Amino acid sequence: MKYTVRKSVIRILGEIWLPYGMKAASEITLSDHDLRNIEQPITRETVESWLHVGDFSRIIDFEADLEIGEETVLIPWANEENELAYQDCMYPDPDSE
Repeated sequence: MKYTVRKSVIRILGEIWLPYGMKAASEITLSDHDLRNIEQPITRETVESWLHVGDFSRIIDFEADLEIGEETVLIPWANEENELAYQDCMYPDPDSE
């Protein structure tokens, strides 16, 4: 038997509260309830207004891969530099320490 799992994920690059201004990254998986609470139609602006700052003092950029019914909505990073900074935060080079 084969199952397909569809997840809605937002990857976030931001600055944490302390030490102030330090970059950090996070990935959140959205529930169906979360998706219903994002203003329609789903755009970069509506996702950005829905995002909660939480652990971040400021959100720098994000990427979203959202599953809405049978449709997949992809919102890419605003720029490649932010995507690379996210990757550096999430998957640091073990040899750099």
